[in-house]
Amino acid sequence: MNFKHIPIGTLIQQLASENEVGIVEICNFLQCSKKEVELMYQAESLDTEVILQWSKLLKYDFFRIYSKHLIVYASLGASSDYKYTPEKQSAVPGFRKSIYTPEIIEFVLELIETGEKSKRQIIEEYRIPETTLHKWMDRNKK
Repeated sequence: MNFKHIPIGTLIQQLASENEVGIVEICNFLQCSKKEVELMYQAESLDTEVILQWSKLLKYDFFRIYSKHLIVYASLGASSDYKYTPEKQSAVPGFRKSIYTPEIIEFVLELIETGEKSKRQIIEEYRIPETTLHKWMDRNKK
């Protein structure tokens, strides 16, 4: 999947179809009309509350798609004004779970394999620790 452009409505429609979730069930769960569902299927973006409801209904975390976009296209660590301060407390919840999904690992390894980016570029641009990258590469060889 191309994480640069996220056609959320189309993705939701595809997953609803794959899971054979009927329009009546969708309308009842989301408390909306068939026309509103059709408009959501055509939407390029949706309110987070609506995406959350779709995630619950279809048992799929649509927000991960946006997280992958951030990892690939908006590397926070590459920004010169970004300063990581682990001691700083925030009211916003932090996450310790690995953000590197199999798709992200595959994407990064493909960049290296095709020669599009060097290992050093991957480490610097995406802020992936060198040891992590080498582990991925070792596992990929097997």
